Amino acid sequence: MSIDSAIPRPLWGVMSRLLTYGLVICLLLTGGPACSRGKQAAALKIGLAEEPRTLNVWLASDANSQKILRQIYQPLYRPEPATLKLVPWLAESEPVFDPETVSYTVKIRPAKWSDGSDLTSADVAFTARLIKEFKIPRFSAKWSFVTRIETPGPRTVRYYLKAPTAVFLSRTLIGPVVQKKEWESVARAARQLEKPLAALLNHKIASPVSSGPFMLTQWRRGAYLHLQQNPHFFGRNLTIGGLQLGPHVENLLFKIYGTSDVAILALKKGAIDMFWQGIQPGYLDDLAKDPGVRTISSAKSALYFMGFNMRRSPFNDLALRQAAAALIDRDFILTRVLQGHGQKMFSVVPDENIFWSCPDVDRYFEGLPREDRIRRAYDILTRSGYSWEVPPVDASGQVQTASGLRLPNGAQMPRFTILTPPADYDPHRAISGLIIQEWLRELGMPAYARPMSFGALLQQVKERHDFDTFILGYGKLPIDPDYIRSMFYSKFDRPRGWNMSGYRNPEFDRLANASRKVIDPNQRRELIWDMQLLISRELPYLPIYKPALIEAIREDRFHGWVPMQDGIGNIWSFCRLRPTTLEK
Repeated sequence: MSIDSAIPRPLWGVMSRLLTYGLVICLLLTGGPACSRGKQAAALKIGLAEEPRTLNVWLASDANSQKILRQIYQPLYRPEPATLKLVPWLAESEPVFDPETVSYTVKIRPAKWSDGSDLTSADVAFTARLIKEFKIPRFSAKWSFVTRIETPGPRTVRYYLKAPTAVFLSRTLIGPVVQKKEWESVARAARQLEKPLAALLNHKIASPVSSGPFMLTQWRRGAYLHLQQNPHFFGRNLTIGGLQLGPHVENLLFKIYGTSDVAILALKKGAIDMFWQGIQPGYLDDLAKDPGVRTISSAKSALYFMGFNMRRSPFNDLALRQAAAALIDRDFILTRVLQGHGQKMFSVVPDENIFWSCPDVDRYFEGLPREDRIRRAYDILTRSGYSWEVPPVDASGQVQTASGLRLPNGAQMPRFTILTPPADYDPHRAISGLIIQEWLRELGMPAYARPMSFGALLQQVKERHDFDTFILGYGKLPIDPDYIRSMFYSKFDRPRGWNMSGYRNPEFDRLANASRKVIDPNQRRELIWDMQLLISRELPYLPIYKPALIEAIREDRFHGWVPMQDGIGNIWSFCRLRPTTLEK
């Protein structure tokens, strides 16, 4: 006779909860394995600097909420670590396209939810219909071109599109799938209210039903979240993306610390095994003294750049933008400003996005010393009709202090600003603005870096278009490069539009439109590469750098971390990690 059948059901529920709480308390107090000291390490303990804001997947826009929810709600497809190529996840195979009906058919793996019920096409279709009906922000735009969804079988979903749309595969099908049973009554109640979307977003989810490797068992606000292995995880022992999945740890324990200082101290003491947040280089020397701690540097899917206002003179002159590009020394910024913890950027698509990043973009005199850069910039402007009271290069070819730069029409170049975020928001961008100011002045350009609050900067640049140049960045770019279209497409040159530079080029618009319709990825890549080449030549944005993501772990506790773009804190790692030392 089993223990649970010998204990009355109500009492067994109470005891079960007490056992769970006891496990968590034991882990918190000891900072080590479970009190029972089994052979498998009880918990991977992860430090978070801030509390997740919500477990409502439709409302969760903050990074810490998403870190939890990505262990729970799963997509049909996800990028594999090495090449970022999308591979079937909940889906069992690649989608099948029917050009006659403009439809995609997706087959789903045999899978269950954490409550033991089957995950079926009804759940997948319900998720899509919910997004479309309620026009859920962050998701609805990815479904706007889907006209109909059918479920021919319990493991088959068919999507009908208005027209072939490339981002359906790379953006739409990577979204989370929720359980129909969990959300159907929530949606029904929301429809009866005056503001149904607000009701849906504000619905409190205490214990989400999971299709992922882990499921939430407890959230004690301000202290910790406890996730246990999902016994019904579909991926257990499967090989996906070339990696065999587990998970091999029983529990994930997320501890809330509030500050990086406290979390890093906990890491050094062994109270946590990972601090899941990028850490500043200033911590590295101290962490290096601990033989059990390892820091891992990963490339970010990010872009930090200088933008020009092409709506006004003289920044609508390509020669001026090219001269500025010639003066900017990425190596100097990388070594002096980022202290080597980052990478130079030449395209608006990161190099690590191997399939989509164009290798042939213009690098504007990479590696040239300072004086040669000044000579090249001087040549560019001289050929375009610029002049100086005192030129930056004298008659013998020697570099000298320049002054009185005049535009091709003879007018003196007016003073202009380089807007940057303040140093307390982002010291890298603020310092880069000051350095670039000095480089431009070497050519006689009256440049002045001006830090301003981030919100005011965005209003000035994105809403009012009242600026000369700026330094901004995108810290989390999608893998699919369709964002290039949003950044530079003519129709997005409007107040609050994403085309902040005011770039307008019919050829770019043609390429951008075509890239949305081409289904074959190799043909689409050619178009995306051509778009990158245009941007690198015409320079509405000048890519400069991206900082590295530095993460810290205790290597003496767990091994098997999976590196990929944007760090080792990914679901592949959590499905692969194993204890480094086993308890006896």
